[in-house]
Amino acid sequence: MSSRQVTLIGVPLDLGAGRRGVDMGPSAFRVAGIDERIRSLGYEVRDLGDLPVKIPETQAPGDPRMKYLKEIREVCEDLRDKVEAVAAQGGIAVVLGGDHSIAMGTLAGLARHHHARREKVGLVWFDAHADSNTAETSPSGNIHGMPLAVALGLGSPSLVNLAGFSPMVDGSRAALVGIRDVDVAERANVKASGIGAFTMRDVDERGMRAVVEEAIKRATTGTAGIHVSFDLDVMDPDYAPGVGTPSPGGLSYREAHLAMEMLADTGRVVSAEFVEANPILDHGNGTAGLGVELAASLLGKKIL
Repeated sequence: MSSRQVTLIGVPLDLGAGRRGVDMGPSAFRVAGIDERIRSLGYEVRDLGDLPVKIPETQAPGDPRMKYLKEIREVCEDLRDKVEAVAAQGGIAVVLGGDHSIAMGTLAGLARHHHARREKVGLVWFDAHADSNTAETSPSGNIHGMPLAVALGLGSPSLVNLAGFSPMVDGSRAALVGIRDVDVAERANVKASGIGAFTMRDVDERGMRAVVEEAIKRATTGTAGIHVSFDLDVMDPDYAPGVGTPSPGGLSYREAHLAMEMLADTGRVVSAEFVEANPILDHGNGTAGLGVELAASLLGKKIL
């Protein structure tokens, strides 16, 4: 990471989720002191504030297979343009969610910036869920279960083409870490995408170091840099209770920090997002606080 400027972008979107509350996530990260923590690492920090987002009480969900598609696409288009501008200035965008559907906008902006330079982007996606549903496979119609499929070229054309081309990221240059709750119908999508999928069994059997080494290898081979997408529900609920879709048996505190520290050591992280913090379900804002700590490790905080 040669840039010493980090730009924070809040996206208080919860239209993609089935449970309210993650719209307060950006504020929770700021209350937890994310800007001060990043500044302490020697970065110049800009905060663009929050993007304007419509709320479900004022909107009709539309197609039950892809609820609030129009509204979510509009937010992702706005985010795409903001992230692309940050990348063009040589900065690092750190996006604060919001539900995980915002990753479509982050990746569209980053991919579009690098595509214009004939460069590829690598991706490491941390999540309890595969986020690889399409309208045909989703049991809920909630778009926060679809963004990884979209980034890898599967799903609705109106989302798949957010960057102006598809896929935003090649499956061979992407890794999914920590999954343990995958819908039966989306398993075929994971396999079709070509992504390197590492389940919690892989973490248990091989250890976090080996899994992250392989994820980094995929994300750095032939790429200009790595985007890190971190859903806080990848953590075990004992460490991160404030998420909308908790799943037992997740990453430990040290496993997550090790992953962030290893990614920081590559010097190749060009953007990141931390999503799905739900203060309504949290205890003392601890989940957002953990997200801030992990962001610091990703940006180079060291123990010694």
